[in-house]
Amino acid sequence: MSPAEPTVEMHPQRWGDPAAAAELPESARGLVELAFGLQDRPAVTGAVPPASALDEALLDALRETLGAEHVLTDDATRTLRTRGKSTPDLLRARAGDLADAPDAVVRPMGHAEVVAVLAWASEHRVAVVPFGGGTCVTGGLAARREGFAGLVSLDLVRMKRLLAVDEVSMTATLEPGLRGPEAEALLAEHGLVLGHYPQSYLHASIGGFAATRSSGQSSAGYGRFDAMVVGLTAATPTGSLDLGSSPANAAGPDLRQLLLGSEGAFGVITSVTVRVRRLPEVTTYEGWRWPSFDAGSDAMRTLAQAGVLPTVIRLSDESETAINLADPSSIGGAEDPGCLMITGYEGTVSQVSARQAAVTAVLSDLGGTALGTEPGEKWVHGRFGAPYLRDSLLDHGVLVETLETATFWSNRERLYAEVKAALQSTLGEGTLVLCHVSHVYETGCSLYFTVAARQAEDPIAQWQVAKAAASDAMIAAGATITHHHAVGTDHTPWFAQEIGDVGVRILRAVKAELDPAGILNPGVLIP
Repeated sequence: MSPAEPTVEMHPQRWGDPAAAAELPESARGLVELAFGLQDRPAVTGAVPPASALDEALLDALRETLGAEHVLTDDATRTLRTRGKSTPDLLRARAGDLADAPDAVVRPMGHAEVVAVLAWASEHRVAVVPFGGGTCVTGGLAARREGFAGLVSLDLVRMKRLLAVDEVSMTATLEPGLRGPEAEALLAEHGLVLGHYPQSYLHASIGGFAATRSSGQSSAGYGRFDAMVVGLTAATPTGSLDLGSSPANAAGPDLRQLLLGSEGAFGVITSVTVRVRRLPEVTTYEGWRWPSFDAGSDAMRTLAQAGVLPTVIRLSDESETAINLADPSSIGGAEDPGCLMITGYEGTVSQVSARQAAVTAVLSDLGGTALGTEPGEKWVHGRFGAPYLRDSLLDHGVLVETLETATFWSNRERLYAEVKAALQSTLGEGTLVLCHVSHVYETGCSLYFTVAARQAEDPIAQWQVAKAAASDAMIAAGATITHHHAVGTDHTPWFAQEIGDVGVRILRAVKAELDPAGILNPGVLIP
């Protein structure tokens, strides 16, 4: 089965559905002007990508395999497949810089055609960038071009089927081009749900979730995406991999993990078999107030270690709570907002009732103040809207970007303080640094930072300095360079420090074995 509705293309210079773009809310303009000033930064219009570097005769061979209508070189299509959606990506696009546009966009239909594209690319030394939803924020769609005859975007948009459902084992096999809502709609026809809802959910793809080891907002209840995957198929330049013959095994290292998180550098994931669950009978979300970020974080740790986590749990620090990102339409200040925690529950009536009662008892005993369902419903309503707010702020000269990390509970306070200090010291007075705990485990948590500052004359260079300082602080504090945004090109120097020389050599050896010509996403992931 495939989705009936076509995929909505994201705006080439903005996030998301062009129809959903909005001006900065009037309620926020005064606060933004007071904090940063308002500068008009209109985007350049009419820019076109450089002429394709690929010879037509070379592309004709590919057209014979895929069909001429699935090998595209027009400017509009190539523009839509240029880079991802990080703030530097958007700033370059807004400036009319399309230097990273692919020379062609190819759209295979099924595993065999992906294999054929990789064979063609290896033979003619053409770089290949797998493309799912285009939501990458770490430079993972801007591959190195030097030394290659050209670069193609391997667009998986035609591979959007639900291939199999096993309602006894509770698994489903999905093709990689399915966007999050499309996959959920197909599963819902069987009374099933995947339950993976990152902020990019509306536009990101199943293949992208797997290739970046994505983590969704409901990870406390459903788990990270890599934990959902029980099997996968991938095409590589040296052959195909079909992995996952059982729910668990001791048959050597788990080779699925080579592809999960590989960002298209080792192969192209052409299907994943995932664990699914029954559609929830009820869902409910609520808010809790904590007197401090430390108190709220300690409460999250207590829940995680007691094994009574809700489906959703997240905690904003004092600054983020005051700004109220959970409801962008009503951004404003507050004298003493404390820290807002959102908890959510999904399942059968009895499951939700029992889990909610257990969580409520723990949080109440620890000093939390229940705020009812209104904050939770506001969060649900706005949970996918923050990137649109970023666009509105960029329009008015405010530099906005996010970054994330993770560490053990005992290191949380140090990591939070040092990353925040690094960002504030490099971006200067008036910089706003917000943070929330986005995912929790028995042993630790992730910290997700949002930064806002007045744009400098060169905002890309401005952010690169701040990003480097924050990344240095993460590694110095013994934390990871990324919890769920992946490595891309932006994180490779710090990734190398995180895994060490031996780890780097292992990855390079795998790359050499699976992709000896180095055509797959060159420059991405591998230090």
